[in-house]
Amino acid sequence: MAKVRPFKGLRPSPELAPIVSSRPYDVLSSQEAFDECKGNEKSLYHIIKPEINFDPIADEHDPKVYRAAVEQFEKFKRNGWLTQDTSPYYYLYSQTMEGRTQYGLVVAANVDDYLNGVIKKHELTRADKEEDRMKHVRCLSANMEPVFFAFPDNEVLDKVIRETAAKPSVERFTSAEGFIHEFWVIDEPTTIQTITEAFAAIPYLYVADGHHRTAAAARVGQERALQNPNHTGNEEYNFFLAVCFPAGQLKIMDYNRVVKDLKGLSSEEFLAKVAENFVVEKMGKDIYRPCKLHNFSLYLDGEWYSLTAKPGTYDDNDPIGVLDVSVSSNLILDKILGIKDLRRDKRIDFVGGLRGLGELKRRVDSGEMRVALALYPVSMDQLMNIADSGNIMPPKTTWFEPKLRSGLVVHSLNE
Repeated sequence: MAKVRPFKGLRPSPELAPIVSSRPYDVLSSQEAFDECKGNEKSLYHIIKPEINFDPIADEHDPKVYRAAVEQFEKFKRNGWLTQDTSPYYYLYSQTMEGRTQYGLVVAANVDDYLNGVIKKHELTRADKEEDRMKHVRCLSANMEPVFFAFPDNEVLDKVIRETAAKPSVERFTSAEGFIHEFWVIDEPTTIQTITEAFAAIPYLYVADGHHRTAAAARVGQERALQNPNHTGNEEYNFFLAVCFPAGQLKIMDYNRVVKDLKGLSSEEFLAKVAENFVVEKMGKDIYRPCKLHNFSLYLDGEWYSLTAKPGTYDDNDPIGVLDVSVSSNLILDKILGIKDLRRDKRIDFVGGLRGLGELKRRVDSGEMRVALALYPVSMDQLMNIADSGNIMPPKTTWFEPKLRSGLVVHSLNE
C-alpha cells in the first residue's frame, strides 16, 4: 500500500510564483533555458539548469555547475524567493489546458515504495540522466522538481480534491504556453489525515512522467540511509516530491515519428511493402488523424494515408505487442526501414502530440524528413496494465501534457 506524508514545502509567494516557476529541466535545452529566463534572476532555471549561470554556457555535468546550483538555491532562500512552510502540509495543484483541468495532490512519496514496487514504472532509465539528477538532489539536499504520478480513481481522494478546489487558491496564473496553473495549501489536520489514510489503502502508484527523477531520488534516499547509523526510515530523505493525479483525469497524447529516408526504396515500393501488413487508403492533402487503436496516419509526398493493421499482425492478449508503437516499430520501422533502435538511430526523430500533426507535415515538406507516421495515443489503462504486468513500454510511447510546473513547491531532505 502507498505510503505518503505531508511536508514543509519551500514555496514562492503568490506574486513570485509565475516568475520563479519554470518548465521541467528536461523539456528544453540549456540555450533555450538561458533565453527563456534572460533578465530574470528569480527563475528556477538558475537552480535546475545551473549551467546557464556561466558565460559561455558550461557543460551541465561539470562539478562547478552543481556547486552553482547550491549557490543559487541558497540565494533563493536568503532573498525570500523560496520560503519554507512552518508545518507539514499537503497541497493541491491544478493544470488547465484547452478547457480540460486535471487536479493533482502534492505529497512526499516514499523511497521504499519505489524500491519495493509499490510505485510502478513503465519506462527504462538512462544511466547518465539518472546519475545527473542524483548528483543534483544530493548536492542540493532537496527535490527541486516534482515527479508526475497517477493513482487508480479513489472516491475519498476525489472528495478531498473537489472540496479543496472549491476554496480560494493561494495562487493562479497562466504560463507562457497558455496553461493555467492553480495551487492550494491543505493545512486542515483532519483532511491531512484523510489523505494519508486514503493513500494507504491504494495498492499502487504509477510513474507517468519523471522516471529519471524518481530513480535519482530513490538512490539518494538509499545512500543517506546507509550513511546514517541511526536510520529509522522516518527521516525526510526517505521521501521525495510527487504530484499524484487520479488516472481518470489524465490524457496521454500521441507521440509520433518522422524518418529521414525510405532506405533506398521509392515511394511506390515503400507503400507496396506497407500494404503487406496494413490496409492502405489515400486520404488526400488534408491532415488525417488516426481514429482508433491499430489505425495510423502516414504522410508522404504531400499526401496523407490511413493505415489499418490487418488481423493477425498484432496480439491483443500481449500487453506490449498490442501497443501501436510496437506494431508500427515491428512492421514498418524495423521490417521495412531497418530502424531497430529507437533510442539511438539518427534516422528517426519524435514529435510530441502537443505540436500537432501539422508539425509532421512541416518537417516532411521542408525536406528535412522523408516520411511521417502518426499513432493513436496509448490509454492510461494500457499504461497501468503494462506496469502491473512488470513489462516496460517501448521507447517514446507516452507524451503527457501539460507538464508539471517546477518551483511551485520544493521538498527539502533536511527537515
